[in-house]
Amino acid sequence: MPANKEQTYLNIAVLTISDTRTDETDTSGQYLLSAIEEAGHSIAQRAIVIDDVYQIRAVASAWIANEDIHAIITTGGTGFSGRDSTPEAMSVLFDKHVEGFGETFRAISLQEIGVSTIQSRALAGLANNTVIFCVPGSTGACKTAWNNIISQQLDSTYRPCNFVGHLTQKWSKS
Repeated sequence: MPANKEQTYLNIAVLTISDTRTDETDTSGQYLLSAIEEAGHSIAQRAIVIDDVYQIRAVASAWIANEDIHAIITTGGTGFSGRDSTPEAMSVLFDKHVEGFGETFRAISLQEIGVSTIQSRALAGLANNTVIFCVPGSTGACKTAWNNIISQQLDSTYRPCNFVGHLTQKWSKS
């Protein structure tokens, strides 16, 4: 990938998956919105859906097909409780899985919350040249994911590599 000396900013969508959260009570989604804007990126879309596989897929699929959205971050639904179904909803949409994301998230999280991190099913993938990061619903987990992994991978100046080159060519013709 050629060196890019100028910062490239992205359009990022945030999807909160919860049966109980609203715009007013969604501290995790609000944290991500603030962090995205603080990094200079734009909020492309924001939505809150209940933890239902088909509602999650409907929103995510529309965003994946949208040429103006480069990245999607979901928060919530990655555990083992009750209706948690984000991995089942999202993984089938991926063209490629980013196995290293979940592994890295859990390795960092191990230092913060101990072995409870094994109950996180955080995952990531690429679909239609859109990168999708699925993180747990706690604000702490969103901070861990954004500050230690996602912000660097969505920073066009981060070396040795980042996802930006893949995302900004979403609709270019070869």
